[in-house]
Amino acid sequence: MANPPPPESDRAPRRPSEPSWGDSTRPGDLRNHSSAFGTTTGFGPGGSALAPDPRVASAFDVCHVGVLLRAVLFVHGVLAVGVAFGPKSIDAWLNRFAIGAGLALPATLAWLVVACLLKRQLGRLVPWLQWVAAVALGAACGAGAYVLQDAGSLDLLGGIHWPGPTAAGGALAAALFYWLTLRARARLPAHVEARLAELQSRIRPHFLFNTLNTAIALARLDPARTETLLEDLAELFRVALNDSGEAVTLSEEVALAQRYLAIEQVRFGDRLKVTWELDEDAGQARVPPLLLQPLVENAVRHGVEPAPEGGQIRIRTRVKRAHAVIIIVNTMPGKPSRPGNGIALRNVRERLRLMHDVTAQFEVRADNQFFRVQMVVPL
Repeated sequence: MANPPPPESDRAPRRPSEPSWGDSTRPGDLRNHSSAFGTTTGFGPGGSALAPDPRVASAFDVCHVGVLLRAVLFVHGVLAVGVAFGPKSIDAWLNRFAIGAGLALPATLAWLVVACLLKRQLGRLVPWLQWVAAVALGAACGAGAYVLQDAGSLDLLGGIHWPGPTAAGGALAAALFYWLTLRARARLPAHVEARLAELQSRIRPHFLFNTLNTAIALARLDPARTETLLEDLAELFRVALNDSGEAVTLSEEVALAQRYLAIEQVRFGDRLKVTWELDEDAGQARVPPLLLQPLVENAVRHGVEPAPEGGQIRIRTRVKRAHAVIIIVNTMPGKPSRPGNGIALRNVRERLRLMHDVTAQFEVRADNQFFRVQMVVPL
């Protein structure tokens, strides 16, 4: 059976190697028909998965270090500009800024903590009520800072009464919430065209054609194996078409990647050797959907398919310092492949950044023997 020519590659060609990674897994080891993805659904009328998803991630999802740092820097930047009017010397300006920061920091942190703790409840509100809640919470935090300094008889505000800090807290909260709203909207495709482009970069048509050709060839020889093959294919496309941008667990992503590699194992046979080294504790990490599938697809397309002798792929997960580390390594073929633009790698990197911001890491390394992708996400 002749395979269609592969599309543009995401990688530069490398030379083959023969590392010793132990025994490779077989197709039967990769099957997991009771995975957390549930029962495969059909693609008939009434289930149009290509329509844009109206749901938007909660703007109150501020439980990230990057969001906290940006919020604190924004509030203190506004404060630094605000207290610049009046002082006649740098020392006087620094003194007023230090006093204001002593009140602004706990108020900002209080707003972020409450928003983080109540993000589910607040996210269920209609948009205008979310704005009211965000501004009211900011005003309450500003008034709370005033009450604290007033209760301590510190008079840090130089005679300014409670309406000023309360209004400032509400205004800063409104500006901060506006940025968080834009950030939440950016996490999901806004138009059908963007949705289609994203799907195309995830599961490519040539994979569908190759899998269907393999199923046709197996239909008479091994009907049971053909049924399993088509079940795995249907599950892959069910997840791809029904994906709404919500986070999934790493263990779910591993199960889906196992289904994908089980399909490719039928195509390539002994040419494809896969090793899994999985840490159950790392499986609880939250990741974007379809994170691993594009990466293992790249490993097959660029590390195994061009090499007549095949290749090896190793997928490893582990826990390190309250983070889950995911490593995907594949051997590099000696046969040159057409250079590409790295769409899949950029897609994964961008979705990790949108979900975990500065707490996530994405690193790619390549040499004459291996291509290695390493991701780090918080637990």
